[in-house]
Amino acid sequence: MKNAIIPIFYSCDDGFVKYTVVSLHSMIANASRDRKYVVHILNAGISDELRQTVEALGDECFEIRFVDVTKNLDSVSDKLPLRDYYSKTTYYRLYIAEMFPEYSKAIYIDSDTVVTGDISELYDTDTGDAYLGACHEQVMIQEDAFGTYVEKVIGIPRYNYFNAGILLINCDKFREHKVLKKFIELLGVYNFVVTQDEDYLNLICKDHVHWMDQRWNTEIFGTVPVPIEEAKLIHYIMASKPWHYEDCPYGDIFWKYAGETSVIRELRKVLEDYTDAQKQNDSAAAARLIKTAREETERKDNYLNLLNAKRDAKRVAIVKKIEQYEREGRFDEDVEDDPPGRMLMPDEIEYIRRGKTDRLKTMGAFKAARGFVKKLINDKELIIKEFRGIENFQALRSGAIITCNHFNAFDSFAIQLTYDAAKQKGRQFWRVIREGNYTSFTGFYGTLMRNCNTLPLSSNLTTMKKFYDAVDQLLQEGHFVLFYPEQSMWWNYRKPKPLKRGAYRFAVSNNVPVLPCFITMKDSDILGKDGFYVQEYTVHISPPIYPDTSLPRRAQSEDLMQKNYALWKEIYETEYQMPLTYTTGK
Repeated sequence: MKNAIIPIFYSCDDGFVKYTVVSLHSMIANASRDRKYVVHILNAGISDELRQTVEALGDECFEIRFVDVTKNLDSVSDKLPLRDYYSKTTYYRLYIAEMFPEYSKAIYIDSDTVVTGDISELYDTDTGDAYLGACHEQVMIQEDAFGTYVEKVIGIPRYNYFNAGILLINCDKFREHKVLKKFIELLGVYNFVVTQDEDYLNLICKDHVHWMDQRWNTEIFGTVPVPIEEAKLIHYIMASKPWHYEDCPYGDIFWKYAGETSVIRELRKVLEDYTDAQKQNDSAAAARLIKTAREETERKDNYLNLLNAKRDAKRVAIVKKIEQYEREGRFDEDVEDDPPGRMLMPDEIEYIRRGKTDRLKTMGAFKAARGFVKKLINDKELIIKEFRGIENFQALRSGAIITCNHFNAFDSFAIQLTYDAAKQKGRQFWRVIREGNYTSFTGFYGTLMRNCNTLPLSSNLTTMKKFYDAVDQLLQEGHFVLFYPEQSMWWNYRKPKPLKRGAYRFAVSNNVPVLPCFITMKDSDILGKDGFYVQEYTVHISPPIYPDTSLPRRAQSEDLMQKNYALWKEIYETEYQMPLTYTTGK
């Protein structure tokens, strides 16, 4: 049976084997004895004496194997950019999936660790279709120079950068998405000099990480992310090495396990022999690394800047404008110019058209729209991965206001497909659109804007009175009306923006619920014509929220708006595994 065993990988050389011994001993001491483990020590040459030291740890549950990766590494050795204090062992983890096709998943673990939990629990984590499971890198979160570096050079939020020292590798996905091939190709494109292979891995696996419980990578750095007594794996990163510093935080845990091994004397000697000069070098190296991160951030030809130079210039300008508007708090302003519009007059529109000719136009427009959406999906220009919470839509028994975040001209298609999936037969789906979209678009898009159950806003007060009456009538008849309460559209902006009250007033005045929908995004493997990856959408449909009739009407709409925002915020933080913060005022 495939993966009847739990495969675990270390990578080390002669100089680091003694730390592998401590980590592996702690793992064996705390692992379930009901499982079978095969530990692979990836190396490019280890002495027979040291091999015997490691192999002596094996028992009836743990088999230990040494695997020479020299041939694999030599195939790309001329492309490996190495710093003076980085050994080639740091790259070995990239080869696991390709070297071991018999494994569907595997654990990779750095040697500067102590495993205080049952490692089989980590292995049993379901990573879904993510490329790997990993934990948030505390250095990027807690040290601004590094956080800014990953955001401005790699293009990843500091909260979504993972530490690659403990990985649950989805080997099937690594092979399917050619992670090793992408890594080698990237080596020829850009030389990441801050965290090297960790930068490459984060870039390749962006949006395809299963975020694991931080207890499985409790890094000893700054503010430790979990109470140490809850930690299942302690990771002594950077200069936090108990074998170099007597005052290393939680070093006593390392020494507890080290004292139970045959390498304890050697480790004590390493501690005794570590000089003040070496400690000063550690401090200097840390300062140099921060300096390097800042220099990379300021480089005009850093990775993200080079990437943007190849992308559509207008799209890049839009992204930069979004960043500017967020800093300035201009959330309700569009970043893209709408087509020149004109005022929609009351005699130009009947919002709810019942005549035979109107119905035929609507039928024809919807047929064309469905064909257009089908083509978008077939061409991978629109990718909807999943509808979550569709039962919340299906359970509605009255008219409702639907709300959605607004980030793409096609996002209303996603909500249309959500409505189709809910199978609310006999109850129509309508959407509120801008005035200019109704009056200014010509051709195909103009046909859709004017005939696919749209409710255009207007700068004319009399026309708006007709709009209000139409929305009220539709809700009372049991239909659904889509509003974008953020007001503005920001292309591929993932955060929920502050909401406006208009949509919620309709829910209150008609005593109907609000159905909050929030669409999250992931980079797909499809590179769009603009140089950005096409996004995979997941539509999250929250339980409906109802007006609290015990409150005054204005307070009811405010209450609905706040509850809607809270639901979106929860989805955002859960899905993206990062706190919702804005750069406003920075």
